[in-house]
Amino acid sequence: MAITDARSPGLTYHDLLDADTHGVNPTLRLDSVQDLGDHDIPVERYISREFHDLEVEKIWKRVWQMACREEDIPNVGDTVRYDIADISIVVLRSAPGEIKAFYNACLHRGRLLREEDGYCGGDTLRCPFHGFAWHLDGSLAEVPAAWDFPHVDPEADKWQLPEVMTSTWGGWVFVNMDPGAEPLADFIGDLAVHFDKWAQQDKYKSAHVARVFRCNWKVVQEAFSEAFHVSATHPQILVSIGDQNTKYDTWENFSRAISPGATPSPHLTWEPTEQDVFDALTDRRVDQEPVMEVPPGSTARAVAASLARDKLRSILGDEVETYCDAEMTDSIYYTLFPNFHPWAAFNRINYRFRPYGNDPDMSIMECVYLDPFEGERPPPAKITWLGPDDSWVEKAPELGNLARVFEQDTFNLPKVQAGLHTTQRSGVTLANYQESKIRHIHSLIDRWIAKP
Repeated sequence: MAITDARSPGLTYHDLLDADTHGVNPTLRLDSVQDLGDHDIPVERYISREFHDLEVEKIWKRVWQMACREEDIPNVGDTVRYDIADISIVVLRSAPGEIKAFYNACLHRGRLLREEDGYCGGDTLRCPFHGFAWHLDGSLAEVPAAWDFPHVDPEADKWQLPEVMTSTWGGWVFVNMDPGAEPLADFIGDLAVHFDKWAQQDKYKSAHVARVFRCNWKVVQEAFSEAFHVSATHPQILVSIGDQNTKYDTWENFSRAISPGATPSPHLTWEPTEQDVFDALTDRRVDQEPVMEVPPGSTARAVAASLARDKLRSILGDEVETYCDAEMTDSIYYTLFPNFHPWAAFNRINYRFRPYGNDPDMSIMECVYLDPFEGERPPPAKITWLGPDDSWVEKAPELGNLARVFEQDTFNLPKVQAGLHTTQRSGVTLANYQESKIRHIHSLIDRWIAKP
């Protein structure tokens, strides 16, 4: 059996919640551990062209996937291009309060209608090649030299831009190429309930960075789905993160991990003081004074949470006191199948992972920061693109200290892909609990591939 009572030594996550200085959000106490088996994951899922093509047909063309933020297209005529494998979709604000999406191709000679994000320049989508144009509702607006196209009926369905389903949740815009797909609300399920208190629609996009990787999209996604790798890949943060005390849960189409912050790792061979933990959390160098002293009888966790509340007080007022220490300090990271990773509470991070082009050995990782704001919504950050050899630290300073952590992850991932190509094993062996989010994704991949 894959489900086991075996666990790392040290405090459990529920022990930490029991010691919280504020009332704990009941969502954090939810437990949902499924038996996902202990079988190996076939290596071909990461390196095979055949499996990549199967994912395109069975998953990407059928499943709901996050395309952009609503704030990316605030005005009528604003567009965002979303590409997956060799499919391009244009998402646009077609009318006040209305969002549509179309396959990004002219119905005359097939040229891409939109190459860049931004305002389309008017009330039509116009092909730059010959000038065919469509209204923002997808209906044909103009045929250049119409005298030469008597066979083109502007009212005919075949001259309506083929539409892609759209829906929204939490300020995010989702698309689905399957006209028979279940509603997004049904697909998301209880994820919406989990985020009731952490409404992402009330935040704005303060940073957006995308980086190309020389590895399969699942290799990158899986590196950000567990805390098991922290001790080897990010040893500098072990004093202030309970990596193996992480709580993992899986539900229908989504999963969750909660890595406790401001508490030491069970991997440490020495016992840090609460001041040691707080100093590590605040990245204090030896030659610097502490940000503050942890009072006797208090904990680094409580102090860090109090400081976080103080920073939010100007925006939230007394509402900050309704958030527990865990919501202020912990990494609460969800995965919505197949590739969207919204983080909860006041952690800024949100991830998206997808193939780069139509290549199983290449992928894109995106990190979007969402922040609360006062008054009028600030304009959303423009995307910063990094190539596979670019430095996060040098090219994406907007990510702050997280860029340094990403450098460590980046070092591993192309080497994972190279190892998968050369390994003589047929499968990848996963932990039963600490890598349960990865097992969950593959169980859903199995389910979608099995659909007729």
